[in-house]
Amino acid sequence: MQIDQRPNWDEYFMRIAEVVASRSNCSRRQVAAVIVKDQRIISTGYNGTPRGVKNCFEGGCPRTSSNSSSGSDLGNGICNHAEENAIIQAAYHGVSIKDSTLYCTLSPCLLCAKMIINAGIREVVYETEYSLSPQTAQLLNSVNIICRSRISDKGARA
Repeated sequence: MQIDQRPNWDEYFMRIAEVVASRSNCSRRQVAAVIVKDQRIISTGYNGTPRGVKNCFEGGCPRTSSNSSSGSDLGNGICNHAEENAIIQAAYHGVSIKDSTLYCTLSPCLLCAKMIINAGIREVVYETEYSLSPQTAQLLNSVNIICRSRISDKGARA
């Protein structure tokens, strides 16, 4: 591979997030988050049941086995979101994520946006937009957290 064919940083970390998503045990949707500081991965997370709880595909999550449509009956789900798990993993291992960038395969929901704000993350780069994102984007923007689609801003961090 020639040097000029290397992926830019956004592409690089998003490709890694796609591999992290493959670890998800959710039978509905595989989502991942990668937290990066100074072009170094400091934490990863994927959506799934909490540690020690039966996996989704084994019947651990009642929402997964229901016929609920995307974005509904969220109170019945016991799974952690990818962003949530990446933040929790950093805390669990005593790693500061202040002033970092979060790469995620799906834009964050409102609950995750609140965690992103309180964790001190400064930028969110996502691959696909989640259907409930307008309020989330407004919240992140209100505290000067950059929230952008990797697709619409390709090459911005080469």
